[in-house]
Amino acid sequence: MSRKCCVIGAFKKVQCVDFGRVQFTETSTRIKLLELITEAVSNGARPFRCCEVIGLSYATYLRWKKNKDLRLNVDKRLKEHRTYFEPKNKLSEFEYHILNHYLNCEEYKHLSPIQIVPKLMDDKGIYIASESTFYRFMRLTGQNTHRGSTKKPRASNKPNELVATASNQVYCWDITYLNSNVKGQYFYLYMYIDIFDKYITGWQVFDSESAENASLLIQDIYEKENIQPNQLVIHSDNGSPMKGQSMKAMLEALGVSSSHSRPRVSNDNPISESLFKTLKYNALLPLKPFDTIQEAREWVYQFVQWYNHVHLHSSNQFITPADKRAGKDVAKLQKRQEVMNRKKESHPNRWAKGHIRDWSPITKVTLNEMPEKEKTNGVA
Repeated sequence: MSRKCCVIGAFKKVQCVDFGRVQFTETSTRIKLLELITEAVSNGARPFRCCEVIGLSYATYLRWKKNKDLRLNVDKRLKEHRTYFEPKNKLSEFEYHILNHYLNCEEYKHLSPIQIVPKLMDDKGIYIASESTFYRFMRLTGQNTHRGSTKKPRASNKPNELVATASNQVYCWDITYLNSNVKGQYFYLYMYIDIFDKYITGWQVFDSESAENASLLIQDIYEKENIQPNQLVIHSDNGSPMKGQSMKAMLEALGVSSSHSRPRVSNDNPISESLFKTLKYNALLPLKPFDTIQEAREWVYQFVQWYNHVHLHSSNQFITPADKRAGKDVAKLQKRQEVMNRKKESHPNRWAKGHIRDWSPITKVTLNEMPEKEKTNGVA
């Protein structure tokens, strides 16, 4: 008999006796099934596969097998036909009619049950049923739909996956506050970063948030980096400066595509968030607020120089963004690999697992990466 055991026709499905809502298997049927499964197992089949073929739960099979004598294992469940009794607290037909009337009348048809029940008590001085009963009735009658004139809530889809294999392909940007010496007033730092090499391509400090400021800055970056139409994608959140009309018009004029995060979701723009954390927790940041906007700009200039040319970025295999952008990372990483190889040759016992760290260059960076499961299923 093959491993894909096929049990004899009469027992392909467990023979059960139906007494109302109670089902039980006759003792003789149990014994016969156990004999067939035992025979199949002795010929190389797996018990759980046998149970699957005959429609029997594997847990039930184990319970039957545990009993030494199935003839003594009498089914103790009720075998008489069960009579269904309606709940004593069930609403009457007339009450259901009244409930349906208030659900659909002009005065309450735009309200949900959690609002209808208290309003009926306030306005009419009556109580028909609980909110859960209202909802249960709506489900049974197909009325559990969006009520009212407001727009039905929509699920926000994750932004498209953005992949960069070279510089000036994908930027992300955001705005953060810098404290001023006037309480409640701030300076606003606009900052663009290339996701491939983590190089800060442009920044500016303004005294306000506006789409006009953002559009002027991206135009300056576009010219400085010599970007061509349809070359660049810029990702941001859903703030008003990011989606303002002047910003949209500027991006369209430059041939730059835009991408936006889901509302109220911070991890759709993680590179900008990480950059601002490095900025705010940097030792260079002065402890006191900035007195003037010019003072804030001078400090940001120093930070950008340090970040681009000194900071060993973990996402670049601890290569500075400027070196990564200039293509110097390949030689540096190769040298590190050679140093570790020589060390391993002289002291191989220090690497218990037998392999050393991989210093290969990062050749692809993905923002908002789609899970493999969605990729294989063709989900866009």
